[in-house]
Amino acid sequence: MDAGSDVLIMFGTPGMLVASLICGSIGLGVFLYGCRQRSPAPLLGGALMMAVGYFLETAFQLYLVSAVLLAGTWWLGRRDD
Repeated sequence: MDAGSDVLIMFGTPGMLVASLICGSIGLGVFLYGCRQRSPAPLLGGALMMAVGYFLETAFQLYLVSAVLLAGTWWLGRRDD
């Protein structure tokens, strides 16, 4: 087997691979924002968004959980102000 088929086995479908790339990129942006602002809510939320793609099986689940994490990060960030 080549490396490309190993990635598809890990993520299940090409849609899950793309969803993981999109949500992980957004999570990286939130994580870096949390690092620069020294705020724990975006730091943790971004790290969770990057990691959650490895534990879910469908792209819909990933989008749903990422949206909840992003909303929770925003809400916790607003509470700190």
